[in-house]
Amino acid sequence: MPNLKDLARLDAPRLTDAGLLFMRVAAALLLLCVHGLPKLLNWSAELQRIEDPFGIGPGLTLGMAVFAEVLCPLLLILGIGARLACLPVLAVLLVALVVVHPDWTLEQGQFAWLLLALYGGLAITGPGGFSLAARIGREGRAAR
Repeated sequence: MPNLKDLARLDAPRLTDAGLLFMRVAAALLLLCVHGLPKLLNWSAELQRIEDPFGIGPGLTLGMAVFAEVLCPLLLILGIGARLACLPVLAVLLVALVVVHPDWTLEQGQFAWLLLALYGGLAITGPGGFSLAARIGREGRAAR
């Protein structure tokens, strides 16, 4: 009869996949709901108030922010191109922390720092086994 330690070891990969699924969906929904959708749904108002730290114009700046905060989280939820989808998000977070709000205290920037940790971790680990990319990969290998 297997003991509890043996059973825990057998489930470790699936638990890791479940943890990565939880982490990527939670991080994506936080960014999407708190920043992405409000920007997309209030485009005109956001054009008037968005910071343009590189002088490329509010429309292009807002478009890039919406890409990083709406499309990339959706890809991350699905687990499609997850590592690549994290990169624009990391770029937006770093620009916000270093260029736009360099005066923020750790407390003021804590949401951005937490998202930076989550998206950085996901960029390193990838989406895990419970993702569309893993499913497609498995089916592709099985068809060969």
